[in-house]
Amino acid sequence: MRCMLSVRGFQVLTAALAISHSAGFAFPAADPPVPARLDYLTFAHGAVPLAIGGDGARLGASFEHAVRMIDGDPSHFVVVNRGRSDTATEFVYELPAATTFDRFAVTEVLETPSPSATFTQRVEVYGSARSATEGYEPLASATLVTHKKKGEVSELQVTRKVPVRWVKVTLLGGIDLPRGEGALEFSEIIGNGVQEQAPFSDRFRGVWKQGANVMALTQEGAVVTGCFDRSGDLTGTVSGSILRATGLDRSDRTKSAFILSVAPDGSLRGVRSSNGAPFRLYAAPVAPGGTKSACPTPAVKLGCGAIIHGINFDFDSAVIRRDAEPVLAALHAGLRNDPATSIGIEGHTSSEGSNEYNQALSERRAQAVVADLARRGIAAARLTAIGVGEVRPIMSNNDENGRAMNRRVEVVCR
Repeated sequence: MRCMLSVRGFQVLTAALAISHSAGFAFPAADPPVPARLDYLTFAHGAVPLAIGGDGARLGASFEHAVRMIDGDPSHFVVVNRGRSDTATEFVYELPAATTFDRFAVTEVLETPSPSATFTQRVEVYGSARSATEGYEPLASATLVTHKKKGEVSELQVTRKVPVRWVKVTLLGGIDLPRGEGALEFSEIIGNGVQEQAPFSDRFRGVWKQGANVMALTQEGAVVTGCFDRSGDLTGTVSGSILRATGLDRSDRTKSAFILSVAPDGSLRGVRSSNGAPFRLYAAPVAPGGTKSACPTPAVKLGCGAIIHGINFDFDSAVIRRDAEPVLAALHAGLRNDPATSIGIEGHTSSEGSNEYNQALSERRAQAVVADLARRGIAAARLTAIGVGEVRPIMSNNDENGRAMNRRVEVVCR
């Protein structure tokens, strides 16, 4: 089963939450804003790659590819260099909570102008509620046909709608292999549906080491601070199982952004962008005993000057979700004794939808945070809601990782 959507359709369907998880934008046009569905098969929303199998595991498929399949960026990449019509590559992902999918789609099924490279021909999606290795049932599949132009989307035929915690995506063969073998490419898979509230993770504490680079984290409730590499300071907030954090290198002032999770084996796995570069895989195992970081760990506190990514809202609304409670409690604790006479709560969005729509939504959501802080005891006269919309991004809006970092609250005090 195949259905084509325009560029507008793709961008609307793949838009995500605002401030922390912006949801509900229409692509700018004369039409009124259309709520966008959440793509739960993205790393930015908690889908974590666990394993790579099939022929691709020995032909070069890597965790970098597993992340690129779910990063919200439809750009092409090579999965395996020497694939054949029967080559199968499996990517296994763990979801943060039970998810019932009702739609899967593949973007940008386009051919590279070369007889030695082609797009993947068939996609099959399986789900399991039991474990990462057992209990898989077929959820959806499609035999892909080359799109006529950029911006189109191929729908997979959904055959089963059941709650799952693990998803296996299998890529098979290539659309056009005149030489019998060649590079097999892919772009992005989208997964829409309904997800239960993810349990809160308190595992962002400890030391991890990859090569000469060390990351040390301290977590108190939803707030995480720490250091990375040799001279980088980091601060962020946890939403469900995901840490979104920003970092600054003290030596050269380079800015970095991280979206991280803790894998079942205790290792850190996620993506990192430095100096505005595209997000790429970040993975580090638990450091050997006795490993120490080379930089001091700052105090764990939210308050004036904080950049916050963990305040989540209901779909296309300004209703704060229950999983934002740890972050809001930490923010209140950090502000209640601050001597600032004026506390501005800025709402920021990513760039999907019209600027006017994003502006209005950011204002409503900033006001919701102000109301929550006032309810907790901060004097309302000290609080101001400021909607900034999309005009001050801290990362590129070209993929979902960057968009997720742009959806945030900033606290500005005077």
